[in-house]
Amino acid sequence: MFEIKKVGGTMGLIELASNNSVWRGLEYYNEKKVISWERTGEKSYSGIVSGSDNNEYKVYIDIEHPRKSKCNCPFAFERRVVCKHMLALYFTVEPKAASDFLKEVEEWEAEEKERELQYYEDLKKYIKTLSKERLQEELFEAILQLEEERDYW
Repeated sequence: MFEIKKVGGTMGLIELASNNSVWRGLEYYNEKKVISWERTGEKSYSGIVSGSDNNEYKVYIDIEHPRKSKCNCPFAFERRVVCKHMLALYFTVEPKAASDFLKEVEEWEAEEKERELQYYEDLKKYIKTLSKERLQEELFEAILQLEEERDYW
């Protein structure tokens, strides 16, 4: 699963949010749930975001100091967390951030596919090095482990 991490520098809104909040914020952005917004400073914005059950939330984001961002939704109210409404506003005012994020995810997924293919290729090579006796032992252990897992669930 793709994990959101920042390499070097300070953490931004995306990196401070949970994976779920980022994806839901992207969904809200794509669904144009940001009703209105205005720039309140060089790197800060206020806006109204439509939430579930037709609720409207007041959102403030500070891109330079993301921990100062606020939303009056039940998830973020009086907490120092980044919610989906903040991310929807962020992606609305910085659409390049949304496209950059999706590009990063696509690159990671392509790399993950390559890692998976390499893993199976290495596994195949390893199996070919095993003697018949050792291969039988490994197979027996794997079957036992699968049965234990099946019994557990």
